[in-house]
Amino acid sequence: MSDLHARMAARVGDLTAVVVARCAAEAPFYGALPRATLQGEVARSIAAVHALLLRALRDRDGGPMGPGDLTRLIEWSARRAEERVPLEAVIAAYLIGAEVWWQTLTEVAEPGELAGAGGKLLACLHAALPAVVLAHQNAQEDLHSEDKRVRRALLGALLAGRPYEELAGMARVAVVGEYEVVAFAFESDPPSRLVQSSLDAFTGIPVLMDHVARIALLPGRSDVPGLVARLEKDVGQPVRAAAARSSVPAAISSAAQEAGRVLDLVRRLGRPPGCYRLDDVLLEHQLARPGDGLVRLAAKLDPLEEHPYLLETLRVFVERGLNRRQTALELCVHRNTLDYRLQRVSALTGLDLAVPAQARLIQAALVARDLAGPADHRGVTGWQGSAGAAESG
Repeated sequence: MSDLHARMAARVGDLTAVVVARCAAEAPFYGALPRATLQGEVARSIAAVHALLLRALRDRDGGPMGPGDLTRLIEWSARRAEERVPLEAVIAAYLIGAEVWWQTLTEVAEPGELAGAGGKLLACLHAALPAVVLAHQNAQEDLHSEDKRVRRALLGALLAGRPYEELAGMARVAVVGEYEVVAFAFESDPPSRLVQSSLDAFTGIPVLMDHVARIALLPGRSDVPGLVARLEKDVGQPVRAAAARSSVPAAISSAAQEAGRVLDLVRRLGRPPGCYRLDDVLLEHQLARPGDGLVRLAAKLDPLEEHPYLLETLRVFVERGLNRRQTALELCVHRNTLDYRLQRVSALTGLDLAVPAQARLIQAALVARDLAGPADHRGVTGWQGSAGAAESG
C-alpha cells in the first residue's frame, strides 16, 4: 500500500460527505431527494465509486479498472435507470465526484505523486463514463418500451370498458375525474412520434393515444379546438377531430364510441377540418339511422340527378341559410338566374322552398343524400321505386 493510497483512504469518509452535499446543491434531481435517501443510498453509491478509485490508485501496474469493476458500474447504472434517475444527474454526480477527488489529491499528494494519480483518475473516467452512459441508455430504452406497452394496454382497457386499475398503477398514471376523448382523421398519415409530441407539448403531460385507431385521452376540460389548431400546424395538414366528454373513467368507453360516430359523420358529410361534437351534427346523427325513412328522404332529390347545377345551387342555398343574396354572390349569378333555378328545383321535386316545412324537408334530404353517398343510394332496396314516384309526381 502506497503512502498516497493510505492518505486518500483516510479522507474517503469526508470526501463522500462533500460529494453528497454538492450533488444536492448543484443537481436538481438530488436536491429534491429526502435527506435520508441522500445520506443512505446515494452516499453508499458514491463510497463504492471511491473504493474503485482507491483500488486503481493502489494498483500501480494494472489498468484503471478491471472487468469486474466495470461490471459493477454497469449494474449500478442500470439500477439507477430503473429507479428513474435521469442520466444527466448520474453524469453530474460522476463529474462532481471526480472534481472533489482531484481537489483532495492536490492537498495530500507529494509533487512527484500528483501526475500519476491524476492520470489514474482520468483513465478511470475514460473507462467508466462510456460504459455508464451505454448501460443507462439501454436500461432506459427497455423501460420506455415497457412503459409504452403498459400505457397502450391501459388505454385499450379504458376504451373497451375493462378493469384498468392495475394497469394504471403499473403505468404510474392517475386515472381520475373528467376526460375528453378525441378521435382524429388526417388527410395523410403523419409520423406517430410527431403527433404524440404535439399533443404532449400542448397539454404539458404525456397523452394516452392509440396511434392505430387515432384516438386520444385528454384529462380534464382540455381546449380541444386549440389542440386541433396546434396539431394542424405541427403536422402541416388539415385535421378533423371529434370530441366527447367523459365525466368519470368508467364512461370513457361510451365517450369513445360517440366520438367515433361523430367523426364518421363528419367525414361522410364532407365537413371542413376542425373540431366537432355530437351537438354539431345532432340532426345528421339522427338522420343517419339506417332504414327506409332515410332512403325515401334522400330520394326526394333524385329528380335533380340529371341537373347537377340545380343540385349545387340548392346545396349552396341551404348552406347559406336560404339567403338569396349570399347564394347569388357565391355562385356568381344574377338574382333572377338564382330565382329561376330555385323555381326549377321546386317544380322537379314538388317541394316549395317558400314553405317552411317543405324547406326543412329539402334540407334533411340533402343530409340524407350525403349520408347515403353518391354511388350507394341507387343500390338500396326500394330506392328506384321512391325515385320513380318522385319523378312521376
